[in-house]
Amino acid sequence: MEFLDVIAKRRSVRHFNTRIDVTDDDIRVLLEAATSAPSAGNIQPWRFYVVRSEEARERLAQAMGQPWATAAPVVIVVCVDPRPCAARYGERGEQLYAIQDSAAAVHSVLLAAVDRGLASCWIGAFDEDAVRDAIGATRPVTPIAVLPVGRSAEAAGKPSRRPLAEVTTWL
Repeated sequence: MEFLDVIAKRRSVRHFNTRIDVTDDDIRVLLEAATSAPSAGNIQPWRFYVVRSEEARERLAQAMGQPWATAAPVVIVVCVDPRPCAARYGERGEQLYAIQDSAAAVHSVLLAAVDRGLASCWIGAFDEDAVRDAIGATRPVTPIAVLPVGRSAEAAGKPSRRPLAEVTTWL
């Protein structure tokens, strides 16, 4: 698929076809895309938790209070370990660069999913302590996004976007 087509076809999908699995190869491709994202100083502070088993997805659903999110066959929890960014760049590295790097990795997963014929949704509304406990991560590793991954069971329409003139300043 052409790159701009991938971007145009990306949607936030909340209903998944649970009869079609996501292969380990698919997951590896998504994670390889994530680790190809830009990273300040090439520190790569991201950490990925692949939640595949029904038991682990149920724990995560309880932690999130969003059972729809864990109905997908795979859920990738993207976390950040801010320590290496803080060590190199101080407070700005810890508070900004680490998050930017991990957010870029999230976006790469979303686009790679579309390219593989998969669907996902970027979820950021959750109790980070509860999600951290559900996946067995320890501080200071912090979950920043939960990405259910599967085959779409819905026809997600194109969301409206603000016009470029409203969000762009040319200098």
